[in-house]
Amino acid sequence: MTQNHYGDTGEPLPALPGHSSHGRLERILRAGEFAVTAELNPPDSADPNEVFERGAIFDGWVDGINATDGSGANCHMSSVSICALLTRVGYSPIMQISCRDHNRIAIQGNVLGAAAMGVNNILCLTGDGVQAGDQPGAKPVFDLDCMSLLRTIKQMRDEGKFLSGRKITAPPQVFLGAAINPFAPPYEFRALRLAKKIEAGAQFVQSQYCFDIPMLERYMEQVRDQGLDEKCFILIGVGPLASAKAAKWIRSNVPGIHIPDSVIERLEGAENQKLEGKNICIEMLQQVHEMKGVSGAHVMAYRQEELVADIVYEAGVLKGRKPWTREVNPDFEAVSDAVETVKEQLDKSIDPQEAVAAASEEV
Repeated sequence: MTQNHYGDTGEPLPALPGHSSHGRLERILRAGEFAVTAELNPPDSADPNEVFERGAIFDGWVDGINATDGSGANCHMSSVSICALLTRVGYSPIMQISCRDHNRIAIQGNVLGAAAMGVNNILCLTGDGVQAGDQPGAKPVFDLDCMSLLRTIKQMRDEGKFLSGRKITAPPQVFLGAAINPFAPPYEFRALRLAKKIEAGAQFVQSQYCFDIPMLERYMEQVRDQGLDEKCFILIGVGPLASAKAAKWIRSNVPGIHIPDSVIERLEGAENQKLEGKNICIEMLQQVHEMKGVSGAHVMAYRQEELVADIVYEAGVLKGRKPWTREVNPDFEAVSDAVETVKEQLDKSIDPQEAVAAASEEV
């Protein structure tokens, strides 16, 4: 099976000097390309086809798919299980680990298991408090936090040792990430917080939703002044708002998300608010793409995942680069059928190959 420089077949890539993983995401970023990742909405189900169908929505448009780990302190299918399913059919997942739910023994075991399944990317999170979810009586763990989790996995990878000092016979070859939020106070400390995460081991970061470009630019000025953009790949979060009502609810109820009045007013004045929310996201993505020091975007379209392909295509951020496509594994014909079925149901008007040709002509 052939593959190009970025490994479009989903098979493990040969090691390159200076790379810590065999994955596509690190390969794309180190090549200086603008990377695009997205977030898979985890099912409340034990049906694997629900994962395959949700992954198919991003087929051909992203360089990595985040498998969330109990986001919002709510229970869904686990991130390590989603990654196990995605890797078996050629997708490139980013496994999130939330310290809220796992102690250091479980985390280190999950890292080894994930790496054995072909997971090349791990995003380290402290995690929302249990009071934020629908089971506030759950007992939180928080044996580690984001910083100590980064250091733990970095030690496992680079030194081949567990926290106990015991030797790991085959260390996990993973690309380490963390989360950032330039849009929450205290703003003056956000770049310093990023510096600490880089020191702990973060090689890439994904940000909270960006709806305020001037605020992001002020943050990036601090980042560039400290040279942090040269030490870490920064992916900025963007996403479509379904309506002005939804935007107001998010702003009031979801900590850390900043939505300016101007965005809400624009939604309120639109005839089709969902379409306007998509257009705002496309504009944000285009501006993020042109910002110095930004290496990519993380597209979060909660319950609007079908819009991701349109957003990425219309924003033009892939330019002439060939979008990633999944190679069908003949051992999983039922999976392939499920993937094709969901594509037919979505009735997508965008063909990846046509998009590449159109983008190449524009360039």
